[in-house]
Formats: sequence, C-alpha cells, structure tokens
Amino acid sequence: MAFFESVKNNSKRFEDPFEHWELNQPLTNEQIGEIINADIDDPTKHQLNYDGTRAIDGGEGKFREGISDGGKALKFRCFITKENSKEYPELTKLINELQDKDTHQKISELINKDLSNSYVRVEVICDRKGFWLKPHCDIKEKQMSCLLFVNKHNESEELGTDFYDKNLNKVKTLPYKDNYGYFFSSGPNTWHGMEKKEILKERRCLQVNYVTFETDWKVY
Repeated sequence: MAFFESVKNNSKRFEDPFEHWELNQPLTNEQIGEIINADIDDPTKHQLNYDGTRAIDGGEGKFREGISDGGKALKFRCFITKENSKEYPELTKLINELQDKDTHQKISELINKDLSNSYVRVEVICDRKGFWLKPHCDIKEKQMSCLLFVNKHNESEELGTDFYDKNLNKVKTLPYKDNYGYFFSSGPNTWHGMEKKEILKERRCLQVNYVTFETDWKVY
C-alpha cells in the first residue's frame, strides 16, 4: 500500500500556481522494476519526432506497409490492461490499491471530487531524447491526474513537469526525483507541460488517472 501511505503520510499540498500535492515514495521497488523493464519503442529510431503531445502512435499505415495482416503497431504507449496484467503483477497490485475504497475516498476528500463511480487508468511512460509537452489543461474526464517519476539514470531533476499560471508563465518545475511525483484535479487554469530539455537516456514515469470513461479497472 505504498501509494496510499504516501498520500496519507508522505505528501505535501501546494496552492501555487494551482492546488496540487507532491508525493514521496509512492511506489514499491517491485513496481519500479516493472516500470523500468516495460518494453516501449523509441520514436527517434523510427524517424518520428515528438510534437508536444502524447498522441504519438504506432498505428499509422506507413508502419504496416506491405504487411498483409496489418502487422504489429509500434508500442509507444503502455497502458496496463487486464489483457497484459500478468506481465505487470506489481503494477496490477497498484491498480487494485487505487480501486480500493479507502484510497479513492481519501483522494476524493483532498481534490473535492467524487471518485466513487470512476475508473483507474495507468500507463508506463518512457520519454526519449527530443520529448517535450506543450502547456495544456487535462480533459475534464480525467478527474485526478498523477505522474510518478522513476529516475535510475541520474537524469537531471529539471526533467520534471512544468507548472504554469493562467498567463502561461512557468511558476515551478516538479523535481524529477526517483520515486517521487505529484497529483492534482483537472480544472481551468491547471496548465502544465514540459519544456524542451535534455534527456540523456530516458525519462521513465508512471501516469495514474481516475477517469469517468470506462477502462478495465472500475473502482470498488
């Protein structure tokens, strides 16, 4: 129950530039291991450039050209689903923890949103050289947005998420520290992104959301 314990006992609330919480030690070593070892393709090896979004996708026809059965789309995104959950038993335990009533009720209290009818969505992220993310506000269907950092390659702490005020002035950078992260609730002026910075090897993270649309993981 590392995530729940972190929320309860190892988190800190901030108000600037919008309400958010920073989390320390939210992941177990076993969960970190699965995040590190998740197989995610490198877009730069396929002549694809990051465009400031996470929509980069291996399903385009040019990657399946000449393959009669359509081939296998490149894996740039790694969502944990019931189909692949056996490959990620420890991250599935985290999902179960997020589904648990104690966890989602606690977060509901903090962000002042009812999560009792929500679904959990978890994605392993591996950003490579050239990645950036334009300032944006999350869709309202994301009731809770959370990013947990895994920094095992001594990457710069400046690779964390940038938070902006309503005029898109950068106010702070969440430190890209190992087993650290943040969460907040989507809303107007919750502007965040990541400016162009130097990634030496890779930027591994775990994205955690409570969402209103259906996933494999309904809360209890």
